[in-house]
Amino acid sequence: MLGDILMKKIIYIVLIIIVLSFFLYNNNNPIIPNDSIRFRIIANSNSDLDQNTKKAIKKDLEQQFFPLLENASSLEESRQIISANEDIIKNTLNSYNIPYKVNYGPNYFPSKNYKGVTYNEGEYESLVISLGEAQGNNWWCVMYPPLCLLESNEEDYDEVEYKFFIQEILEKLGS
Repeated sequence: MLGDILMKKIIYIVLIIIVLSFFLYNNNNPIIPNDSIRFRIIANSNSDLDQNTKKAIKKDLEQQFFPLLENASSLEESRQIISANEDIIKNTLNSYNIPYKVNYGPNYFPSKNYKGVTYNEGEYESLVISLGEAQGNNWWCVMYPPLCLLESNEEDYDEVEYKFFIQEILEKLGS
């Protein structure tokens, strides 16, 4: 009996150490790996019309283009899918009758703090769509690995809740 209680305490302590280590390790390391492809849409301006147009284009591309990337198993495969399907992107943009530029390759990204992690400014492999004068707020995510796809059904990207396996075990043990 006493041995069982001691064993449970040891298991709790080990699990707590693992969870704390995981959180400390996770907060110091970016979610976006070095071998990734980012995606960015820059609105013409911050007017309601331009921001709504940006959101509509994002939604259309999520439905028409992102499914092609869902099962990409490598960076190279993702590159091939993007290059082979540029017409989907251009046809989507043409349906809005607004000026735009599409640039696939190294593009500048400003510094960004997302979920407590700061991503440094710099040149990153990316697909960037600039609408009109491209002076408005932008939306961005990661196409490979498919981090856009994980959150594409969420309305508010800052409110996504991530749960960890160990956290769920601890919650069940505590009940």
